[in-house]
Amino acid sequence: MRNEHGLLRQPWQASHALLVIPIALIVVITMVDQLVPEDIHLGPLLVVAPAITVAFAGPWLTMLVGLLTVAAQAYIGWHFGVLFTRNVLVQILALAVLAALAVLFCAVRERHRRQLARVRTVAEATQHVLLWPLPDQLGCVRVAVLYMAAEDEAQIGGDLYAATPVDGGVRIMIGDVRGKGLPAIGEAALLIGAFREAAHQHAGLSALAAALEQSVTRNLDQLTPAEETGERFATALLLEVPDEDRTTRIISCGHPPPLLLGPDSAVTVPLHPAPPLGIGWLGPSTYTVDVFSFEPGDTLLLYTDGVTEARNTSGAFYPLPERAALWAGQSPEKLVHSLRQDLLAHVGGRLDDDAAVIALCRAPGAQFGHHQ
Repeated sequence: MRNEHGLLRQPWQASHALLVIPIALIVVITMVDQLVPEDIHLGPLLVVAPAITVAFAGPWLTMLVGLLTVAAQAYIGWHFGVLFTRNVLVQILALAVLAALAVLFCAVRERHRRQLARVRTVAEATQHVLLWPLPDQLGCVRVAVLYMAAEDEAQIGGDLYAATPVDGGVRIMIGDVRGKGLPAIGEAALLIGAFREAAHQHAGLSALAAALEQSVTRNLDQLTPAEETGERFATALLLEVPDEDRTTRIISCGHPPPLLLGPDSAVTVPLHPAPPLGIGWLGPSTYTVDVFSFEPGDTLLLYTDGVTEARNTSGAFYPLPERAALWAGQSPEKLVHSLRQDLLAHVGGRLDDDAAVIALCRAPGAQFGHHQ
């Protein structure tokens, strides 16, 4: 915010009320110094005021407190008639230097804070561009998503997801490119873009998987460093949930199988996984379409290996099936919230790998026109 002279002006914040503390210290030290015996000098204690101001204020307020500190020391010297003695002048100079250093520190900190804010803004914009927020309802299922990036200050990493309505149902993809954090974003963007386009062009999941394999293989070399050629790939899980049929189709491209949470159980959906995407030019016949019954009231949990391979301090993996079974009756939103809290508690507050979870729940009262 700028004033009429075009100068930057800090907006008032609640933390500015803390200025009472250093100003009160300046007043108290100045007054007490005049009351104690003359051989006791409390003026050097004034350095505490700008030192604590650094903790909560910006450079301009720290400069104000520093000036008040220097002025208080000068007043003490004037009061005792020793203002121009060498000792008092050195004390005043020392306070001025320390106050200037405090202001410099604040200025550097504020600059880094602004840079960090810009990085966060870019990261959030990137996440919204690549990982479009999924609606609460997709076709016949309620949806909730959990995404946690391992990189500090990142909003997106190597894990990915996408979903799109198609004729008669919805198609969903969850995946994980090799690596983590910011270097994997380009590969994640490639796979997400390919899925969003191909999901509407291919009637079967096998053809969709083959199209994604071709797209990833064709374009991955352009994103891969020369020293890692042939070592980049992505796992993916492709899911098709019909609106009017409880039989759900799924293909695994080297990705962990989902969990099916019933009223009193949590079972892993049996799959016949194909190789990860990017391994080679594979045709539709390479992929096996597995089917299972996704009943009304059931919850399907899709996840990446950043969840199941999260370790605690003793090296134990996170027991997702056992923990997820505890929340089987919860809504998708409450389930992913409980999972997030429990997962972070398991790892001590910090993940070593990106993690993504999608919870899908069929409405308990859903009706189907036919059965398979």
